[in-house]
Amino acid sequence: MSVEEAVIVDVVRTPSGRGKPGGALSGVHPVDLLGDLLAELVHRNDLDPGTIDDVIAGCVGQVGQQSYNTARNAVLAAGFPEHVPGTTIDRQCGSSQQAAHFAAQAIMAGVQDVVIACGVESMSAVPLGTSTLGRDPRGDRVAARYPDGLVGQGVSAELIAQRYGFTRDELDEFSYRSHRRAAEAAESGRFDREIVPVQVADADGGTRTIGSDETVRPATTVEGLAGLNPSFRTDALAERFPDVEWKITPGNSSPLTDGASAALITSARRAEQLGLTPRARFHAFAVTGSDPLYMLTGVMPATERILKQTGLNLDEIDAYEVNEAFAPVPLAWLAEFEADPDRLNADGGAIALGHPLGATGTRLLGTLLARLEHSGGRYGLQTMCEGGGMANATIIERL
Repeated sequence: MSVEEAVIVDVVRTPSGRGKPGGALSGVHPVDLLGDLLAELVHRNDLDPGTIDDVIAGCVGQVGQQSYNTARNAVLAAGFPEHVPGTTIDRQCGSSQQAAHFAAQAIMAGVQDVVIACGVESMSAVPLGTSTLGRDPRGDRVAARYPDGLVGQGVSAELIAQRYGFTRDELDEFSYRSHRRAAEAAESGRFDREIVPVQVADADGGTRTIGSDETVRPATTVEGLAGLNPSFRTDALAERFPDVEWKITPGNSSPLTDGASAALITSARRAEQLGLTPRARFHAFAVTGSDPLYMLTGVMPATERILKQTGLNLDEIDAYEVNEAFAPVPLAWLAEFEADPDRLNADGGAIALGHPLGATGTRLLGTLLARLEHSGGRYGLQTMCEGGGMANATIIERL
């Protein structure tokens, strides 16, 4: 039995909004944010939504406005026929990247033909950590396995910075580069194809259009970043980790973000039948677990696994997207693989473009695809660290 080829027809996203009250998208219900994006995705590709086999959405904070299967609610909000199903998944920050993997794998297995992989996170509506409801999410056995206790991602970033010896200047310089590259990409129009403007209500009862990323700060300077205080130091943590120098600040971390993203994925055969033009195909997938204390280091074994699986080396890959949850993560990845920094997050990363948790995976996919099309490159690699110590990796091939 032959394997179907899974292709990417289109990838869209909303602009990024600051994920706090007063942010540009904070007044939009996350279901409506994703639903409107799904509707535009099928409209701009002249696709009958009744042909969609499934909608798989990543979302991390599945509580409150993001509870009760956000994907299904977004399908209904988009006006799709009622027979179109939807499911919501959580692989932490890699949720929508995993959604793309599941979509492509179902197509390659020959059981589905048209799937939308997507994600949404309104961190203004559902603040980080809300879904625990103030209770212990791990239980006694995990606590017994890690008797000293696991830590939050910000502290993990501190541990990585200390392990690799990154200076505060290096972290801030990388963050400045992210804003500069994102601002240059926006100014040159490289995000125009992927961004779908969002209509939001005004205080006076009218509407206004949000068409650009609120989290990108073109005026960012290294000097300004140097003036920010560390975010995660406490006396108790300083006593537990006496060697940590506490360098992670709001400036070298990804911001709290609202946003949604979506990818239209089909079989090559079905794309031809529907008159759709594929832009890329999925070449390989990988996912791995890693040390949950240093939980952000999973991008290294995930990259090693996917390179071994494909027989490719990094020199054969034209663009890399390594999610900038915190500056030490892509910097550690660069150090481990001695990779070309010019190919890494060439149009900026999450430090500038935002990190709406469940939506970031498909946002990265769109940014990677656009970079390959702009540069004429063939292969692109996407990988991102995930809460609890995991990482996904994807290689796509531009068509």
